[in-house]
Amino acid sequence: MPDAVLLLLAVAANLAGLGWLALAMDVHWEQVFGPRPASPGAVKRLRVLGVAGLAVSLALCLHVDHASMAFLVWFMTLAGSALAIAFTLSWRARWLGLLAGRLTP
Repeated sequence: MPDAVLLLLAVAANLAGLGWLALAMDVHWEQVFGPRPASPGAVKRLRVLGVAGLAVSLALCLHVDHASMAFLVWFMTLAGSALAIAFTLSWRARWLGLLAGRLTP
């Protein structure tokens, strides 16, 4: 698979991972789904998915480049993804609901 496709998948995994981690927080869950709280099981699953998304992103970056460059690329995509999630939460928070799938109340 071409390196550009792998890096695009790494960015997507990074975005999804940070989105899941954001939804695991009560404040952001409320922004997206309203006053109904998330179940403890849903919060745990969101955290696990978030960490898995970030790990997959790092693994893809490591597959494309040598370690020092891969960590730099991963860190920069992490910063960009965090900014994108922050803007999404402030502009169209409900869009993050797509990441929750069947975890919605």
